[in-house]
Amino acid sequence: MASTGSVLKTMSPELVVSKRKLRVAEACCQVRLKREEGNQSLGFSSRPFVLCGLPVKKPRPADLLYERRNGNFVLQITGHPSFGLPWGQDRLILIYLATLAVQQQSQTIHFRSASEMLDTFSLHKGGREYRRLVSAFERIFGATIFFGTDHMLPKAKVVQRTRLSFFREAQIWYSRDPNQCPIDDQFQNVIVLSDEFYREISTHPIPTDLEAVKALSDSPAVLDLFMWLSYRCFIAKGEEIIPLFGPFGLCAQIGSAEYARPRRFRENLDKWLDTVRLLWPNCPARIDADGQSLRIAKGVAVLPMI
Repeated sequence: MASTGSVLKTMSPELVVSKRKLRVAEACCQVRLKREEGNQSLGFSSRPFVLCGLPVKKPRPADLLYERRNGNFVLQITGHPSFGLPWGQDRLILIYLATLAVQQQSQTIHFRSASEMLDTFSLHKGGREYRRLVSAFERIFGATIFFGTDHMLPKAKVVQRTRLSFFREAQIWYSRDPNQCPIDDQFQNVIVLSDEFYREISTHPIPTDLEAVKALSDSPAVLDLFMWLSYRCFIAKGEEIIPLFGPFGLCAQIGSAEYARPRRFRENLDKWLDTVRLLWPNCPARIDADGQSLRIAKGVAVLPMI
């Protein structure tokens, strides 16, 4: 089968398309083809980071407390003073580890090399990328998260929250040679997830399409929206209306920066939805005509496991 790039060049020789756009276009084709064939590559994420996204852009060093809210669900992350808050592509590490935890059915996760992780998401391999990976692990290892729910009862407000770290222990071997693998099992990378984080993944594993994650690895905001829509549309009972703004709005849930003007958020959301539809043409989500809410309906982006 001809590649997307060769097809575009044949149809429009004068068209100049960047390598990145070609890679995304080819990835979108793979996502749609595998869904049609019923041959998706399944990954997993944990519920807190589907309902509420990590920061998309790099926070300032002084910003060590981050909060997102999804209805009664609250997520707070406290960053380590030396490493800061997890952000951007750091969310790929959490998807990778959640996927391995589900696949290996173990709180103690083993993988041979950092190269495997980069390959999973089709990321480049080199000194710069490995340094980024090490920094990402430091931010995640040093962070503490609170997540839980706020329930309003007739006579009182009940707050249920859990404090946890992502990892209990980590042994990661770093090599400047991207092709080097451990000599034997003694030098495998080993990560022990915290009891609470592993319990959350085991109890509420949220499936996702790994090919879609690859396609959106450079676009954290769109990745957040795709995973959120995949989950919300799957559990929807019928048509649902989600406000865009306010304390329970979509803007307060995903990891994008705060927008001073609602118009700016709507414009970005419209662009993100266009990208999601390239991966999932039947995505049942649209912005209302008044621009104040998002309408969703029952839909399946990730095929059920058999």
